[in-house]
Amino acid sequence: MRKLHFTFIGIAVLLLASCKEEVEKPKVTYDENAKAKLVARADSSQIQIADLPLQMEGTDYLLHPVADLSIREKGIKARYGSSSVNDLSFTISNYGEFEITGFLQNIRFQKIDSDSIKKLTEKPVLIQTATYLKKVAERTNNQIMVYTMFDMDTNKDGKLDTSDIKALYLSKISGEKFTKISIDFQELIDWKLIESRNRLYYRTVEDTNKNGEFDKKDVVNYYYIDLSKKEWEAVSYEPV
Repeated sequence: MRKLHFTFIGIAVLLLASCKEEVEKPKVTYDENAKAKLVARADSSQIQIADLPLQMEGTDYLLHPVADLSIREKGIKARYGSSSVNDLSFTISNYGEFEITGFLQNIRFQKIDSDSIKKLTEKPVLIQTATYLKKVAERTNNQIMVYTMFDMDTNKDGKLDTSDIKALYLSKISGEKFTKISIDFQELIDWKLIESRNRLYYRTVEDTNKNGEFDKKDVVNYYYIDLSKKEWEAVSYEPV
């Protein structure tokens, strides 16, 4: 029994070490000979689909969320030996108050009086949130979308996912003027709209010690953008 007890302890230690190693996977892998690459890998097991369109209140555009259809085979075979798909979800996004959430490969924009549908971007991205700033539109007539997404394979594992650095983007409600406002290799912490000033405030953390991780030794940067202006210019400020 004593040997068995020590065996279980050994297994538990190995499992904890494995979990810790997975959690501490760096978000940035530095390579002097190469930069973080855009990912363009096709997955034959995935089928791209779109959710039904939605229209943000007060706008003239339909938004079509686009992502991969998740197919999970349970391994159950039909009567004549062919595999059957038994766990299939056609829902790829969720819609809250003026915000789309999910893991989207793109969003397509369509003016309500047109049959033309345009992509937000041509490059591979993984969009986590897309938010319409309705209060800004009411105050300034500028109809703006804010996006949080992953746009570079910063850890160089050959895919875009939440293990990479999160970025912040803006666009018009038409999808035009799609602009990255966070700096490459700076991880987005959060963003907030101050309606009275028409300002979008956001914070990023910078891996200043170049250890591939974001920790207390790194620098937090503070920015804001005046959304009442035509040009989106990030202004750095120091609250601490």
